[in-house]
Amino acid sequence: MSQQLWLLRHGEAERHDARPDAQRRLTRRGERQSATAGRALAALGLVVHDAFTSPKVRALNTARLACAALGVEPVEHAELGEGFDVREALTLVAAAGPDRRVLLVGHNPDLAQVVHDLTGARINLKKGGVAGIALDGSRGELLALLRPRELAAITGGYLKG
Repeated sequence: MSQQLWLLRHGEAERHDARPDAQRRLTRRGERQSATAGRALAALGLVVHDAFTSPKVRALNTARLACAALGVEPVEHAELGEGFDVREALTLVAAAGPDRRVLLVGHNPDLAQVVHDLTGARINLKKGGVAGIALDGSRGELLALLRPRELAAITGGYLKG
């Protein structure tokens, strides 16, 4: 088994003008997306050893909802709030140790850029979507890119409304 990095973009959130950015909450749909992401990853047999989240409310709540199904407690990591980069991602994975799976919950464009920097892939990581990367040092292979509707299909659920 190799190290793996799993990235979860926060679920759908309130409008930008609803409150200050760091305090924006998930909508009901965003809450469903977040819980579904965790259930889907668990259904796929993914064991997450460490989870880190942006301290912004929408990401923190996404992490809590998703991690409940994964049996791991998310840890706030300030750098995931804004300006998160591949260097910081690799630092978190290295600290976890060999053969570990790390989940990061945060924001775009940062998460999509981390995927690009590790794999060369240009992705559209939807709100509530997941990307998985197998790591070999500072290089990676994209294992999965799942949109919320695909995550819902894995769990037999739906995300309407």
